[in-house]
Amino acid sequence: MRSIAIINQKGGAGKTTTAVNLSDALAREGRRVLLVDLDPQSHASLHLGVQLGEDEAGVYDVLVGDAAAAEAMRSVNERLALLPAGIDLVGAELELRQRPNWQRVLRDVLAPYREAFDFCIIDCPPSLGQLTLAALVAVEEVIIPLQPHFLALQGLGRLLETVTLVRQDLNPALRVSGVALCMFEKGTRLAQEVLEDIQRFLSAAEPGTAWCGARVFDTRVRRNIKLAECPSYGQTIFAYASGSNGAEDYHALALEVLGLANGARHEISGDGQAITESIAEGVAAAGAPGRVEEPDAVVGSTSIVAGRAKSDGI
Repeated sequence: MRSIAIINQKGGAGKTTTAVNLSDALAREGRRVLLVDLDPQSHASLHLGVQLGEDEAGVYDVLVGDAAAAEAMRSVNERLALLPAGIDLVGAELELRQRPNWQRVLRDVLAPYREAFDFCIIDCPPSLGQLTLAALVAVEEVIIPLQPHFLALQGLGRLLETVTLVRQDLNPALRVSGVALCMFEKGTRLAQEVLEDIQRFLSAAEPGTAWCGARVFDTRVRRNIKLAECPSYGQTIFAYASGSNGAEDYHALALEVLGLANGARHEISGDGQAITESIAEGVAAAGAPGRVEEPDAVVGSTSIVAGRAKSDGI
């Protein structure tokens, strides 16, 4: 299982949008994907139409309670599962600090499911607190979504320092895979200058640094109103507007992540039902009752989009 943390401590950089739509794009390329919502704002969960009820288990119960991850997982589609978050995750950072080896809790939680999924994508909080550190210990790769603005560059250095410290002290396998430029406007001079600055910085990385070998992904996620609309319908960009620029860009980004950035669509082996069953079997093999439901199951008991009719949009 490839494990990737989507991180940027600056809000509004396209972090959750990238985590959700990259996850679905990878699933549509035939991969079994687990998306972990580690943000107390639970935006990734809401993006997918999942709003936890009072008695429903989420990532908080998995991290600081006795719940197994399989008990909290929700099926989004036949190849994509979600470990959702709720508002109670706000208190997790304080409670985690009271546990021995708290930095490794998330890693240990996810370890039994490495055979059940091909990818684990973690949507991190917009901060460099305990939850983000736990994510960095649990994964092997980091993707940094970045809006091409000057202030975004200032936060990039701090983020790379944090990744370096985690790599040195807790997770020597950790590395930065690349930077994904979001809300990109090709015709602006600022966007081109920021792009060149990042490329120059990454290319000058010394051997042994966490970002040595990292690159700016060739795919630039263009500013697209459909990407802003789809969360309110509890859908990914592929379900909401499959012909939009946003869908095209995140599909291209997924191919780059897969190493298939030649424009050719990967042929999915097996049908969706078989892949769903393989996820369920893998989760059950981890030693907990699987909760990955059938593809046509309702995602979550409460949906913010229930009964809402889809408008034509812009």
